[in-house]
Amino acid sequence: MTSKNSCNEFQKSVNKVLIQHRSILDVLTKFQESNSRVNRAIAKAVTQCGCIKINAKKQNIPSHTNLSDVTKFTHNHLEGQLCENCKEIIETELGAHLFYTTALCNMLNLTLDNVIKKEEERISTLGFYNLT
Repeated sequence: MTSKNSCNEFQKSVNKVLIQHRSILDVLTKFQESNSRVNRAIAKAVTQCGCIKINAKKQNIPSHTNLSDVTKFTHNHLEGQLCENCKEIIETELGAHLFYTTALCNMLNLTLDNVIKKEEERISTLGFYNLT
């Protein structure tokens, strides 16, 4: 199955099973809630499980650095790897978030594949200047 077909099939599946929350207001609030659940699952991986650690500090990028070399001086501030349990929980929460993203696409007559494609084109076109 191609990526486009996967997006289209997922979007059709979401449309079939979204019964209770058909109002745009319901979907918007569930979308926001699912985002919070993703954040909470990652926080729990740090604070309760400890499989990952956040070691955040200022990103020191030398002033003479070319834009194309910036990634050599930046870090994601994560140490460790997700354990299988945390990985499963975070994947589940990200899946729910994707579900509500797709539900919003359905309600607004957008296709998830086109949203992804346009974002890919935007970041490809803007390249390093995609600093939003």
